[in-house]
Amino acid sequence: STNNESVTNIRMSELQKRIWEVKAVKEEYQKLSTNIFPDLKVAMLHGKMPAKSHTAFRRVRRNAQALGGKSKEEVMKDFRDGKIDILVSTSVVEVGVDIPNASVMMIEGAERFGLAQLHQFRGRVGRGAEQSYCFLFPTEDGAASRRLRAVRDAKSGFELAEKDLEIRGPGNMFGVEQSGFSQHALKGIMDAELVRAVRREAIELLRADPGLRNNSTLAQRIKEMESEVHWE
Repeated sequence: STNNESVTNIRMSELQKRIWEVKAVKEEYQKLSTNIFPDLKVAMLHGKMPAKSHTAFRRVRRNAQALGGKSKEEVMKDFRDGKIDILVSTSVVEVGVDIPNASVMMIEGAERFGLAQLHQFRGRVGRGAEQSYCFLFPTEDGAASRRLRAVRDAKSGFELAEKDLEIRGPGNMFGVEQSGFSQHALKGIMDAELVRAVRREAIELLRADPGLRNNSTLAQRIKEMESEVHWE
């Protein structure tokens, strides 16, 4: 079990991903600050807080309960300056957060996030000299375990994107389906090595025959696709 001594000098972020995100964060903040870590400086961050401290936000700030009505900008500054030990937050910390001394992140309900989001979250810690840790906690045993193992094992964003494609399937590139396994040739894009090999072949072909004069069938098919598909 974690005690006060083991976290006193560690900055922590905890994410809550539920339908009632703000309510969950407030409840967790109260529990941690009152019952578990009463001697540490605990704060919370969520999307209903004003973004910046500004005159226009005075009424909103008077109604805010977090840290005496501080804005998100003020809370993050306090966290960056070491005035906060544990930050309980919704997914607003996904991007744009640079806290070098943040070394531990705990993500509750991790299976509710996409792999790209989890990768972004993980990147919020480990920016300083301290050894960093990111703990993923699913709400149920075995929930989306394959996806969470992919996050654990991936060494880069590209590797994780490959695994995501493998797990979810490519969907319909020119239609509305965003996941699933196509019965057409596009299923081949799940094989990253095959994609690289095809790319190499295409480059060599265009070097040898830039205008595709010796490959009229291919040239015709490309022309047909240009009229069928909006590439933008």
